[in-house]
Amino acid sequence: MSERDRTNGSVILLTLPFIPHMKASALLVSSAMLLGLAACDTAKQQQDSGTNATVSTISGSTAAAMEKNGLRLTPFTDSPKMPEALMQLKSPAAGSATASGSVAFDYDVSNFQLSKMTGGVHAGEMATAEKGQHIHNIVDNEPYTAHYTTEFTKPIADGQHVVLSFLSRSYHESLKHRGAYDLRVVTVGNAAAAKPLNADLTAPHMFYSRPKDTYSGADAKKVMLDFFLVNTTLSPDGNKVRATINGTEFMIDQWAPYMMEGLPAGQNTVKLELVDANGTMIPGPFNSVTRTFTLQP
Repeated sequence: MSERDRTNGSVILLTLPFIPHMKASALLVSSAMLLGLAACDTAKQQQDSGTNATVSTISGSTAAAMEKNGLRLTPFTDSPKMPEALMQLKSPAAGSATASGSVAFDYDVSNFQLSKMTGGVHAGEMATAEKGQHIHNIVDNEPYTAHYTTEFTKPIADGQHVVLSFLSRSYHESLKHRGAYDLRVVTVGNAAAAKPLNADLTAPHMFYSRPKDTYSGADAKKVMLDFFLVNTTLSPDGNKVRATINGTEFMIDQWAPYMMEGLPAGQNTVKLELVDANGTMIPGPFNSVTRTFTLQP
């Protein structure tokens, strides 16, 4: 005999020995007792996760969520995996100087199809680019521009600039493995007159990606928070990202995209800071950033 426990989305098979003369009512009582024990054990595991943490299920992916002041942050790591996706920025070359005005970018992309919808469980539950997968191009940690071809031009002011590029799923989640991004310094305009840039590319850096601009309708219910790290990792005992959302602080110790829920309509504010194990800001020109975005019913 078997029973199904659907309280947490899982299936628990309970096998009872066959006893020829046992009444059906006794079997049902025994089954109910075992199911009760299983439910109690699940509840205890959830209780042990901490006062500010709950167990949340998003499209079948169970992950630890943080919840404060009506806001919930849930990491998710079950997007389609693309470990073989590669991107290489051919030009402008690292350390090169280009003419003033629009800068021409040229990438090699392999094992990754631009302008394709990513699919997977999260494709329909957050804001998605209508043109599909793309490249995020970020200059000096300013808001990114999205590009669906390997060649494009982009106006950049004269001076030295840090340019981060990475491959993005159609719903704007970054691919975070080493071969899927590029970081370099580019000089635009007169190299001799350009102001030197104080940015050590070997140091820990954090770049802001999402959320961005305006979300409306169903897209406003679950908004993705995503950032990009270079030369560092996050851990409970190491570096972290301090995310302050509308004044409520969360300490993030896992590099993953996070689903934000419970945000109010209107303008919202996110501040991200890369901090060490003691909560002290890690020096760097991009390691503290504040952005606003808007939710419409």
